[in-house]
Amino acid sequence: MNLIQPGHLIRKTRKAQPYNNVQPDQPKQKFITDALQKRKEEHQFRSLKGIDPEAGSMKVIREGKELINFCSNDYLGLATHPKVIEAATVYTQKYGAGATASRLVSGNFSIHEQLEEELKNTFGFDAAMLFNTGFQANTTVIAALADRNSLILADRKIHNSMLQGSILSRAELKRFHHNDYAHLEQQLKSAEGKEYNRIWILTETVFSMDGDRNDLDKLICLSEQYNALLFSDDAHAIGVLGEKGLGLNHGKEGIDISVGTFGKAFGVFGAFIGCSKPMKEYLVNHCPGFIYTTALPPGVVGAISKTLNLVPKMDDQRDELLRNTAYIKAELQALGFNTADSDSQIIPVIIGDEKDTMNLSGWLEEQGIWASAIRPPTVQQGLSRIRITLTAKHTKEQLNRLIRAFKEWGKR
Repeated sequence: MNLIQPGHLIRKTRKAQPYNNVQPDQPKQKFITDALQKRKEEHQFRSLKGIDPEAGSMKVIREGKELINFCSNDYLGLATHPKVIEAATVYTQKYGAGATASRLVSGNFSIHEQLEEELKNTFGFDAAMLFNTGFQANTTVIAALADRNSLILADRKIHNSMLQGSILSRAELKRFHHNDYAHLEQQLKSAEGKEYNRIWILTETVFSMDGDRNDLDKLICLSEQYNALLFSDDAHAIGVLGEKGLGLNHGKEGIDISVGTFGKAFGVFGAFIGCSKPMKEYLVNHCPGFIYTTALPPGVVGAISKTLNLVPKMDDQRDELLRNTAYIKAELQALGFNTADSDSQIIPVIIGDEKDTMNLSGWLEEQGIWASAIRPPTVQQGLSRIRITLTAKHTKEQLNRLIRAFKEWGKR
């Protein structure tokens, strides 16, 4: 059990000592200004930029200017689908704007249980469990399933949420080289004979920053061979890849935790895991992120339920998305841009230097293109990039504008 009890928070107090040459009479929030200044000097400073989406299109308005959005995860365009909006409205009117409590108190509405049953049946899980975000699911589920006597073996490029969960679990954490299964097996062999109570392997089916895929069959084989548990985040595949868009985890035996999100191809909000019935019961009793969180709002539940009905029928949209992806990737590569090993609708355009990447992002905005710069610490030093995400709703004209913009930048 990895639940923090009140008594665990008691610490002996001691007189604070100056550190890093900071004197007691200096401003007590100096560490904040120092950290922000460092980020600015390294071209890694982030700030929020307000936009207004133009309903039904891939356009946004920023400071009065119309931009084509190439960094949305709404891969199938479901965020503005009339039937999804209608379902959200109906559920809100019937059940209220909020669930008002956690599910173990009074927030476990019948609609939450019905949605979990739909998820279980659609994806073929033994059990399904709702969470409020993918970050929350990854962070709190991992922390509940591993402890200081466990070993976690994580792909070098897993999402930050899984790293946070690993750290919170207090397990021994080791990283294996990205998609390098010989290195993973070496680490599994090294763990043999050691007194770990369990070993977890953490991976993503489609990696969020590079757009490449893992070899899930190989991971399942290794997890079974070495009696390890497998945690597979399917967030960027669900809705887009696999039979009927049900993801790359779908139909695979040997995955202990399958994570999916509704804020990407489903166009809504929230997340879920697929697992065994005993695993779900364990998490209901041991996962703080589930136990102490207000349940998903009814309107969100209604919207998810509708998208769950729509997604398996959207093969035409998935085909359009794949065509858009193939076209953009081929054109960018022909212009000499590095798109890494992308094998999905996520296409990184790797620039390298943080300042150059920021300049390119700003220049693209001037050309009417909304595409965010991704920099360390989100990606490795020297691998800053423009992360392009494509959707089924991008038109050929919009795709060509993107290519022209990159072509013009390349001539500078």
